[in-house]
Amino acid sequence: MKLTIIGTGYVGLVTGTCFAEVGHQVICVDNDPAKVEVLKAGGIPIYEPGLEELVKKNVAAKRLTFTTSTAEGVQNSDVVFIAVPTPPLPDGSVDLSFIEKVAARSRLPSRATKSSSIKAPCRSTPAKK
Repeated sequence: MKLTIIGTGYVGLVTGTCFAEVGHQVICVDNDPAKVEVLKAGGIPIYEPGLEELVKKNVAAKRLTFTTSTAEGVQNSDVVFIAVPTPPLPDGSVDLSFIEKVAARSRLPSRATKSSSIKAPCRSTPAKK
């Protein structure tokens, strides 16, 4: 299956790497070009035991790729996972602005995306009132 993970923090990078490890084709998208270059080289910007070796293995096997382009990430994916921060606001509610930005960027012309692709948040996020 072709998957895209938007966000390469702890949740996104671990999720994408694990999906690649079991044989899926995974594109991880991040808006930080420096982070994407580190990941393309097989490095990781977070500490998770064993993750660096799995990233290197799956990059070498061409099951795991990285880009800054949301369009590139979603255009051929069957499922798109959104794994971006949802920090608390001062009033205790959840800041959904990162998810909203990704959703807006994911609304690409129909020729650029599969109409059947599924977009799913990759964490527990309360519904916005």
